[in-house]
Amino acid sequence: MAWFRRDKPKIDAVQPEEERTVNTSGIFIKCPDCENPLYKRELIDSQQVCTHCGHHFRYSAGERLETLFDDGRYERLDDEVTSSDPLGFVDTKPYKDRIEAAKAASGLPEAIISGSGKVGGHLVYAAAMDMSFIGGSMGSAVGEKITRQIERALENKGAVVIFSASGGARMQEGTLSLMQMGKISAALSMLDKAGLPFISVLTDPTTGGVTASFAMLGDVIIAEPKALIGFAGPRVIEQTIRQKLPKGFQRSEFLLEHGMVDMVVDRREMRETIIRMLDFMMNDRKAAQFTNATERLDRNV
Repeated sequence: MAWFRRDKPKIDAVQPEEERTVNTSGIFIKCPDCENPLYKRELIDSQQVCTHCGHHFRYSAGERLETLFDDGRYERLDDEVTSSDPLGFVDTKPYKDRIEAAKAASGLPEAIISGSGKVGGHLVYAAAMDMSFIGGSMGSAVGEKITRQIERALENKGAVVIFSASGGARMQEGTLSLMQMGKISAALSMLDKAGLPFISVLTDPTTGGVTASFAMLGDVIIAEPKALIGFAGPRVIEQTIRQKLPKGFQRSEFLLEHGMVDMVVDRREMRETIIRMLDFMMNDRKAAQFTNATERLDRNV
C-alpha cells in the first residue's frame, strides 16, 4: 500500500569498532619519559613541561625570552648579525647552503636570539640559543651577538642572562668559531670587574665549546632538570677511557651533586628564580655603590 512506502533513505550501518578511528594528529603528543598522552594546548601552557612526570621538552629561543621578560615584552637586538662563509667551507654541501636551509627550517636569522628589557623591574640583556639552527652551534655571529649584549650591560649597568642550548663550536668556521670562546670570556671578565651579574642557564643539551667557555662562567649557574651538560659526549668518553660511566653522568642532577652547577630549577619556576637572584645581586651592587659614595664623601669632608 502506498502510504506504507519508506520515502527517507535507510540509515547507514554502523562501522565495526575496529574500523572506527579518530584523527588526533596535532592535538596530542606522547611524553617520551612517562609515555602519557599530553594535550598540546596544555603542554604549551606548561612551558613545554610534561604535567605528569616533569619531562622538559625542547623550548625555542623565542619562547624562552618571552617567558623571561616582564609581560613578555622586550626589544629584539642584532638580528642583522648573521653567519657568513669566511672559509668557503664545503662538506656534503656548501656551508652557505646550510645557513640558508637553517634559516628556512627554523625561521631564525641565527642560532641565538638576543634582546633587552625588564625582568622583575631590573634591566636585563638576555640571549637564548636555539638547537633548531645548525644544532645551536656557536660561530662568529653567535659570539658577536653575545659579546654585544655584555658590552651593552657594561654601558647601561644591566645584568646579563644567557640560555645555552648547543652542540658546541661550529666546525664549518674552524678556528674562527673557537676564537669566540676567548672573546666572550674576556667580555665577561670585564662584566665581573664592573660588579654586574651574569646568570647562566644550562638547558638540554649544553656541550662542547659553549660549556668550555661562557656557559660555566656565570655568577650563578642554573640548569634545567635532566639536561645533558658536558664537553665531550658520554659515548666518546666511554670509548676513550674504556670504562662504563656512572648512571646519570653529565646530567644536571649529577653535576649539582658534584658542585658543577649551583641549582637545578624547573622551567616553570625559572623566571621567579632569576628574579630572586637579580633582586639580591642588583640590590647588593646598589648598596656597594652607596657605600663607596659615602666613603668618598667622608674623605672630602
